[in-house]
Amino acid sequence: MDQTYPFQLIPLPYDYCALEPYIDAETMQLHHNRHLKTYVDNLNATLEQAPDYQNWTLRQLVQHSGSLPPALRTPVQRNAGGVFNHEFFFAGMSHEGGPPAGHLAGAIQTSYGNFADFYHQFKTQALAVFGSGYAWLAADGNGQLHIMTTANQETPLHLNPLICIDVWEHAYYLKHFNLRDDYIDAWFRVADFGVASRRYEGR
Repeated sequence: MDQTYPFQLIPLPYDYCALEPYIDAETMQLHHNRHLKTYVDNLNATLEQAPDYQNWTLRQLVQHSGSLPPALRTPVQRNAGGVFNHEFFFAGMSHEGGPPAGHLAGAIQTSYGNFADFYHQFKTQALAVFGSGYAWLAADGNGQLHIMTTANQETPLHLNPLICIDVWEHAYYLKHFNLRDDYIDAWFRVADFGVASRRYEGR
């Protein structure tokens, strides 16, 4: 997230087949090598003629896109958001998955009662996204947890995002067709809440 222009396509932290059988290798290749790469390329093309913003990090571009000149605002919002959200999504999965730990485990229990109830509420929100977007678990400045959704490539950087699921159809259509319900269940098998726990604790 600390990259600046020109942005590079960051390799996945695991093999394309590492999330099988829950997320298939072909989907991971297309999602990373084509969809994410397109956002990277478009962001670089947008900033090529905007030297005043070439030293901004990806997080700065996403967080402060509303202050950019009108001609830059929408393409930066869409493409910087696309890069940030995809990198965040990919980094929040692993072949081992992993349950919440430490303070995050306690916060989930406080907010949702238990992990099963959290699972149900998160899944309900992810299913409710109309069209394309994401569902997120995020924390506010007091450590209070929030399940929320964003449309398209919007990013909830007014909070501390912990983990997200991409529910654009390209994230699951090859394997699950239009069955987003099945995809969400599969994603929970590889969602790495150990990563989310470290993010919650600021590490």
